[in-house]
Amino acid sequence: MKNNNFAEKKFFASTVATLTVVRKNDMGAFLDAQTGNTSDDILLHHTQQTAAVEIGDTITVFLYKDPKGRLTASMRIPKMKEGQIARVKVINISKDGAFLDVGAERGIFLPYAGTRGKLSIGDIVWAKLYTDKSGRLAMTMVVEDELRRASKPAPADLQIGAAIDGSIYNITEDGAFMFTTERYIAFIPEKEMPVHPHVGAEISARVTYIREDGRLNASLRPIKEKALVIDAEKILSELIAHDGKMPYSDKTPPEIIKERFQISKAAFKRAIGHLMKNDTITEKDGWIILNKTSEK
Repeated sequence: MKNNNFAEKKFFASTVATLTVVRKNDMGAFLDAQTGNTSDDILLHHTQQTAAVEIGDTITVFLYKDPKGRLTASMRIPKMKEGQIARVKVINISKDGAFLDVGAERGIFLPYAGTRGKLSIGDIVWAKLYTDKSGRLAMTMVVEDELRRASKPAPADLQIGAAIDGSIYNITEDGAFMFTTERYIAFIPEKEMPVHPHVGAEISARVTYIREDGRLNASLRPIKEKALVIDAEKILSELIAHDGKMPYSDKTPPEIIKERFQISKAAFKRAIGHLMKNDTITEKDGWIILNKTSEK
């Protein structure tokens, strides 16, 4: 049978609460848990105090569980407010999600369902602070709507080919989404990513298209002239590593080219044409062959 002498516990870990200091001892201050039972008072240890407190003070604290599972308080509360988004660091990974550093005494949990891409400790990612169904603070990387509202359209005088800097906040099968330092939103199509950045990565890209709504398309590839040389050098290095002969040609299916060289079929054909024009390789019977005079 329930004991009606005391109220049920009102406060839980991973929440922010405003509580009153009711007593102090050598360990620190104790905060009123509002249950009517002094054994439920919450310890605010000396090391968790950012300023001196006195009996009767009302203070705002972050609540968390100590190593023994006891509810404990800290004056180091989240630097973000609920509903805000920011770039924050991943400080731990678990099978259920991750923990992000928002300036509180402990990391705030990011459930697996709210993640974007594969995370690693040390990643800096866009995330939003919110309160979950249990009343606890949590994080989510599903911030597309928030970034859209925070974004601004690219100016009319922005040039195709201009360099933009920013960070990746989402990756889909079609490509990656980037939020720039100027607060533009840019989409990088899959075919324009020779190397896939991870979510949270800070990158530089090249503007390839400016939409009517001010959003951008961008590329991680260099301009064609530079890309041609890079792609040709990549194929030449592979040829040298395979004794000067490989079973690829302009008839090879695009998906095989993409898997083998991480470039498009069109880029492959341009690079092959460049190498043939320079008499570096020969194409014969579905093979590309390094010419003897070009071997090192």
